[in-house]
Amino acid sequence: MLEMGITFDLAQLVWDHELAGMMLYTLQGVPVNDMTLAVDVIKEMGIGKDYLAHPTTFEHMRSQSQPDLMDRRMRDRWVEMGSKDAYRRAREKTLKILETYQPPQLSDEVLQNVRSIVVEAEKELGVYQGD
Repeated sequence: MLEMGITFDLAQLVWDHELAGMMLYTLQGVPVNDMTLAVDVIKEMGIGKDYLAHPTTFEHMRSQSQPDLMDRRMRDRWVEMGSKDAYRRAREKTLKILETYQPPQLSDEVLQNVRSIVVEAEKELGVYQGD
C-alpha cells in the first residue's frame, strides 16, 4: 500500500481508461432484436456457414466497442505485427498524449475570476504582493 501511494504509472492509467470505457459501453446494454440477432441472416445462411463473411456482419461490426489498446488480431498476425503487449501499447499511447496534448484555453473571464480568487486568498493569508 505504501508504494501504491508513492508511485503512479501513467501507462496503467491509460489502460484503465480503456477498460472503464469498455465497461461503460457494456452498461449501456446490448439491444436484442431480430436485426441484432441476425435472424434473417441465420435463415438465409443455414447451419455451418461463415457468418463473419456475410455483409451484415461488416455493416454492424462498428457498433461494438472499439478499444484502442486491446489487440483482437489472431496470434500469428499479432506476432507478425511486432508482438506488442497491452502495456507496451498503453505506454506508447501515453507518450504520444504527453507529447501532443494541448490543454483547452480558458476564456479571459475565467482567468480573471481565478486570478481574483487567488488574490483574495493571498490577502487573507497576508502574502499578497500586488499593487
